[in-house]
Amino acid sequence: MSNSFFNNAFINASVKKFLEKNLKDFNNIKYAYAIMSKKNPNDFAIISNRTEWFEFYTENKFQFIDPVLITASYRFTPFLWDENIMISSGLKMPKIFDMAKNYNVINGYTFVLHDHNHNLVVLSIIMDKSCDDDIEKRVVEKKNDLQMLLLEAHEKLTTLYQEINDANQAAKKSQKEILSKRENEILYWASMGKSYQEIALILGIKLTTVKYHVGNAVKKLGVTNAKHAIRLGVELKLIRPVLPDTE
Repeated sequence: MSNSFFNNAFINASVKKFLEKNLKDFNNIKYAYAIMSKKNPNDFAIISNRTEWFEFYTENKFQFIDPVLITASYRFTPFLWDENIMISSGLKMPKIFDMAKNYNVINGYTFVLHDHNHNLVVLSIIMDKSCDDDIEKRVVEKKNDLQMLLLEAHEKLTTLYQEINDANQAAKKSQKEILSKRENEILYWASMGKSYQEIALILGIKLTTVKYHVGNAVKKLGVTNAKHAIRLGVELKLIRPVLPDTE
């Protein structure tokens, strides 16, 4: 599984809390919210309160042989399943259920979402002996609410990850020097009140070269003139002091 595929512990804990808050009316409910890339099923993540089973599940990459996920991959509507579920070809895959029984995973109800990033997303409600006797009936009655819960949980997850991605991109961008060494030198001396002619003498370059670099800095900073570039550079601390040995 890709190390970057929805593996942030803090975000996943937040989504887990959100799911459990919205599932609290179902006593002793077990659930699994899973997301898998349809382009590369190795990219797989899961949030569940059935920790032991799904740790074993992900370690062994059972998403490749799970008939529930395989069925969900070509469906858009929720469906009930048990150990007798067959994939579209008519094949049964009993191996995974033989192991799942050891964790009291026998049957359930799965809600399906295909997102715009080519991910298959499911919310499975697992029905076991600890659930209320009428659990299947209640899930069916609440299926519209549970489908909406899947949508909201996935939106929350992707929004939180997008915020982290945007912050990381902004941090990387801020780490890059916006101004070249020469542009910085010229704006620094201009911010110190030096004229273009004086800057040319200080740096030992032509006046036209000074103006050329100022023009580049103005374009990079998205302002209209040199005064705005200097002011913005000072306010955002983009202009680095020029050390004496560079004078």
